[in-house]
Amino acid sequence: MSDARTPAQIEADIKRRRDQLAETLDEIGVRVHPKTIVGDAKAKVVSSVDHTVGRAYVGANRFVSDVRSRFVGEDGSPRIERIVPVALVAVGVVGLLVMGSRRRDS
Repeated sequence: MSDARTPAQIEADIKRRRDQLAETLDEIGVRVHPKTIVGDAKAKVVSSVDHTVGRAYVGANRFVSDVRSRFVGEDGSPRIERIVPVALVAVGVVGLLVMGSRRRDS
């Protein structure tokens, strides 16, 4: 099996492969450069934090909506039958805390 290429074709092929190799080595150099590695790591951390914050926001929003739906009707009017007992409990707890702190101060 003989190579039917001319010396000029062989030289052009060698040059092309050399250029491809140089380009590949440049890409590898960029990928393993410390700044690139740090930048990639930062991007992954930011992406992870954004994802976590987004999930926390959705969870908090769902919680607030659930609590709101317990105290506000579908038409937006307050549900007095649910608000009054919670308000009374809150006032009672605050009163007990105030009385307890007064006893400690005496």
